Amino acid sequence: MPERTQKLCIIDRFEGDWAVIEYEDRTFNFPKELLPKEAKEGDVLKFDITIDIEETEKRRKVIEDLAKDLFVDE
Repeated sequence: MPERTQKLCIIDRFEGDWAVIEYEDRTFNFPKELLPKEAKEGDVLKFDITIDIEETEKRRKVIEDLAKDLFVDE
Protein backbone atom coordinates (compact mmCIF):
# COMPACT_ATOMS: atom_id res chain seq x y z
CA MET A 1 0.00 0.00 0.00
CA PRO A 2 1.44 3.45 -0.89
CA GLU A 3 2.51 5.68 1.95
CA ARG A 4 -0.02 8.40 2.72
CA THR A 5 1.36 11.92 2.90
CA GLN A 6 0.20 13.78 5.97
CA LYS A 7 -1.19 17.26 5.36
CA LEU A 8 0.08 19.70 7.96
CA CYS A 9 -1.18 23.00 9.32
CA ILE A 10 1.80 25.12 10.29
CA ILE A 11 1.84 28.53 11.94
CA ASP A 12 3.67 30.75 9.46
CA ARG A 13 3.46 33.99 11.43
CA PHE A 14 1.26 36.20 13.58
CA GLU A 15 -0.38 39.38 12.34
CA GLY A 16 -2.16 41.27 15.09
CA ASP A 17 -4.93 39.08 16.48
CA TRP A 18 -4.49 36.50 13.72
CA ALA A 19 -2.24 33.52 13.11
CA VAL A 20 -1.40 32.95 9.46
CA ILE A 21 -1.62 29.19 8.92
CA GLU A 22 -0.05 27.31 6.02
CA TYR A 23 -1.96 24.31 4.70
CA GLU A 24 -0.51 22.66 1.61
CA ASP A 25 0.05 25.54 -0.84
CA ARG A 26 -2.47 27.89 0.79
CA THR A 27 -2.55 30.18 3.77
CA PHE A 28 -5.49 31.29 5.88
CA ASN A 29 -6.04 33.45 8.93
CA PHE A 30 -7.06 31.84 12.20
CA PRO A 31 -8.00 33.70 15.39
CA LYS A 32 -4.95 33.80 17.64
CA GLU A 33 -7.19 33.63 20.72
CA LEU A 34 -8.25 30.09 19.76
CA LEU A 35 -4.67 28.81 19.80
CA PRO A 36 -2.82 27.68 22.93
CA LYS A 37 -0.99 30.58 24.57
CA GLU A 38 2.36 28.86 23.97
CA ALA A 39 1.82 28.53 20.19
CA LYS A 40 4.65 30.01 18.14
CA GLU A 41 5.78 30.37 14.54
CA GLY A 42 6.71 27.03 13.01
CA ASP A 43 4.46 24.98 15.29
CA VAL A 44 2.46 22.20 13.63
CA LEU A 45 -1.20 22.25 14.66
CA LYS A 46 -3.61 19.37 15.21
CA PHE A 47 -7.30 20.17 14.99
CA ASP A 48 -9.97 18.12 16.73
CA ILE A 49 -13.19 19.62 15.41
CA THR A 50 -16.55 18.50 16.72
CA ILE A 51 -20.11 19.69 16.16
CA ASP A 52 -21.88 21.26 19.13
CA ILE A 53 -25.22 19.50 18.58
CA GLU A 54 -26.98 21.22 21.48
CA GLU A 55 -26.02 24.73 20.32
CA THR A 56 -26.83 23.84 16.71
CA GLU A 57 -30.34 22.75 17.71
CA LYS A 58 -30.86 25.94 19.76
CA ARG A 59 -29.89 28.08 16.77
CA ARG A 60 -32.06 26.03 14.41
CA LYS A 61 -35.06 26.53 16.74
CA VAL A 62 -34.49 30.31 16.89
CA ILE A 63 -34.37 30.50 13.09
CA GLU A 64 -37.50 28.38 12.74
CA ASP A 65 -39.34 30.62 15.23
CA LEU A 66 -38.25 33.75 13.35
CA ALA A 67 -39.40 32.24 10.05
CA LYS A 68 -42.81 31.39 11.58
CA ASP A 69 -43.18 35.00 12.74
CA LEU A 70 -42.31 36.29 9.25
CA PHE A 71 -44.59 33.97 7.35
CA VAL A 72 -47.81 34.14 9.32
CA ASP A 73 -50.85 32.62 7.62
CA GLU A 74 -53.64 35.19 7.29
